[in-house]
Amino acid sequence: MEVSQIIPHIEALIFASEKPLTSIEVNELVNTALGFIEDRASMEQTDSAINGIKEKYDAEFYAFELKQSGGGWQFLTKPEYHKTVALLNGDKFLKRLSAASLETLAIIAYKQPITKSEIESIRGVNCDYAVQKLLEKDLVIISGRNEEAVGKPLIYATSKSFMDYFGINSAEDLPKISEVLMEELVKATVINAAEEEETNNDINAEATIEHSPIDEIDNNETIDNNSTEEEA
Repeated sequence: MEVSQIIPHIEALIFASEKPLTSIEVNELVNTALGFIEDRASMEQTDSAINGIKEKYDAEFYAFELKQSGGGWQFLTKPEYHKTVALLNGDKFLKRLSAASLETLAIIAYKQPITKSEIESIRGVNCDYAVQKLLEKDLVIISGRNEEAVGKPLIYATSKSFMDYFGINSAEDLPKISEVLMEELVKATVINAAEEEETNNDINAEATIEHSPIDEIDNNETIDNNSTEEEA
């Protein structure tokens, strides 16, 4: 089986699909569609075809790209055209989230699975409304109950739509908190270093003024005058 034979079929499948397709799903759909029995496309050939399609649409003259997001492959508009497409789709396209919703979503993403009471203990405020909004937007799902806790409260986790929304393929693609903190620390260190250098320059400048040659001449003249008065 030649890779070139399956490339257009893979493009059509990913383009027409309403949800992201995994490489395994693409492979099965292609083989089923073309009726391959003996000469089936292997996973290696499917992966090679997908990589070829991705490389093709990475070219700058295409407004969309093939990206692994939401647990599978899909065609997405490139970031530089998001505002343009938003004009066509309105606010629904942007799916704006409030600060409270973003904070709640971040806690769920990094601490999942997690109960609402645990979310509230971290945020320090009631989260009923924020959690409800996240459920309505399909960014969060109820993944079960905590059987060991009193009352067996519901536990929440992020959905596939969450990964699609933020353009990641799994929760593991989220930036590590340690990396974020380290980046902030580096920024702070750079600022402090600059401030320290500026302070040192100011101190050196003041020291130069205090010990200028003019002051030394004035001091010498004062000493000579005092000596002359004593001799007189």
